[in-house]
Amino acid sequence: MIKRALNGFTTAWKGLSLTLKHFFNAKADKKIKSVEHSGYFDQTEGIVTVQYPKETIPVPEVGRYQLHVEIDDCIVCDLCAKICPVNCIDIESIKATEAIGKTSDGSVKRLYAPKFDIDMAKCMYCGLCTTVCPTECITMTSEYDRSVPHISDLNYKFANMTEAEAEEKRQALEQQLAERQAAKLAALKQDNKE
Repeated sequence: MIKRALNGFTTAWKGLSLTLKHFFNAKADKKIKSVEHSGYFDQTEGIVTVQYPKETIPVPEVGRYQLHVEIDDCIVCDLCAKICPVNCIDIESIKATEAIGKTSDGSVKRLYAPKFDIDMAKCMYCGLCTTVCPTECITMTSEYDRSVPHISDLNYKFANMTEAEAEEKRQALEQQLAERQAAKLAALKQDNKE
């Protein structure tokens, strides 16, 4: 009986001493170090709770987080949507009647993007879309904490074209195609007469 009581007190003392050790070691905060720092994993003493959002854990340079599209650099090649394994990228394109402009790397833009949506709720953050993009307009940012009240708010729209502007571009394309078809028919008639 006395042996059991003594064993209970020693066990309780061991647990309490461990708790007190952590309690007194937690006087100082852990220093926030970069992941590349040689002593990043060696720091075992101090408060381990990060006081978010005042403090943040450093993110690696090659981390894969939220996607961002620089729509002015997009040539609407649709490669990112085709390679996406979960189909979270939705792109619609309208052929331009003439060259629209140039991207920051000098590529000529010939397509409008009335719709460029990314559903981050579906995204698996694989990064395939960023590697296949020829103009590097789609990138992964270091932002990882986008909290939203509703899941539909995770559908990001990057296109800057209104529906009225898109309809105007579609009509201009249809008119140009009709004019080309009429010119072809007229040329065929002219060839047949000769």
